[in-house]
Amino acid sequence: MQHRIVVLGAGYTGAVAAGRLAKRLHRADVAITLVNPEPDFVERVRMHQLATGQDLKARPFDEMFAGTGVELVLATVTAVDADRGTVSVTGADGPAELPYDTLVYALGSRWNHGDVPGVAQFADELASRPGARRLRDRLAALDAGAPVLVVGGGLTGVEAATEIAEARPDLDVRLAVRGALGDWLSPKGRAHLCKVTDGLGIDVQEEAAVTAVAVDGATAADGRTLPAAVTVWTTGFAVHPIAGATTLKTSETGRILVDSTMRSVSHPDVYAIGDAALAVGPQDKPLRMSCASGVPMAWQAADAIAARLTGTKVPQVSIRYYQQCVSLGRKEGLIQFVTADDQAVDRVLTGRSAAVYKELICKGAAWGVANPTVGLPTRRRRVVRADAPRPARTEARA
Repeated sequence: MQHRIVVLGAGYTGAVAAGRLAKRLHRADVAITLVNPEPDFVERVRMHQLATGQDLKARPFDEMFAGTGVELVLATVTAVDADRGTVSVTGADGPAELPYDTLVYALGSRWNHGDVPGVAQFADELASRPGARRLRDRLAALDAGAPVLVVGGGLTGVEAATEIAEARPDLDVRLAVRGALGDWLSPKGRAHLCKVTDGLGIDVQEEAAVTAVAVDGATAADGRTLPAAVTVWTTGFAVHPIAGATTLKTSETGRILVDSTMRSVSHPDVYAIGDAALAVGPQDKPLRMSCASGVPMAWQAADAIAARLTGTKVPQVSIRYYQQCVSLGRKEGLIQFVTADDQAVDRVLTGRSAAVYKELICKGAAWGVANPTVGLPTRRRRVVRADAPRPARTEARA
């Protein structure tokens, strides 16, 4: 009987984990199923580009995983029963149940409106492809001089504001940040960010914590009114509530608690990676939600699963940070180098060189997903069933 591995979510982390497992394990011994609602890979780090009308390269999963043995199930995950070892999904043929012996939970995160009044009704988001497409259509319909408000001064907000301002210099782009613009950067990094936003004509509203959004703009905590024909909300991400509804041990925010191998601390047959997992990095600090954290987490989980199933030594690799890469439109960028625990240092790379650097990082990440088995040892190890399969009573049923 094959050991059943089910991977939930085919973003950066899920797709990488599935491909890496296929390369590590003998095909006759495992059945690897990748569950995702869409048939192609979404480059989430490029959603600000999609929103401004740029075309993104199509990356169909059937081409990416051709010949690997990974089975793609096009469906939406609706529930996980971590005690029975089953996943409930809904696809084109209706609801179904998938049993697993090992589960890799990689459902990622989504838009977080923070329960701020009016955000869900009136604001646009960039956390998903449908959201980016909707924003694209709304921006395209705006007349010259229309105000566009981006709320949030983190990576997503900064990239969205600069991309929109560069692509549509005829619009009145504003950026509302809770503190000071770029206060998470080094002095050199912040100076460059301010220089670029000034050059693009972006009206930066500092110390502007937005407390409400309406159809025609937003209101800040200090009473400031921020007019907008379109409001883009980028203040953070939230995980899907599915994990929180299970018996898996989770944090207060619904992220699955894992050990250093990305294994659930409560259910040893479940691994969680990417934004959906709460893993600890250098200085015992939680890894931030990012591609920079998620891909190494996927490597660690896949290698740990393969090692445990084949009876080999489980690798322990410390996940650390090196830089934060920020695109500031297509012609400008900022690479903020950081310590292992993600604290900004004085060294930065700016200008056109930084834009090229960031583009290479994005292309490299997408290439790694599209070629999940390239570069790994060709030897697939046989499963010795170090982790025994679950009883047959959990066979799939429609």
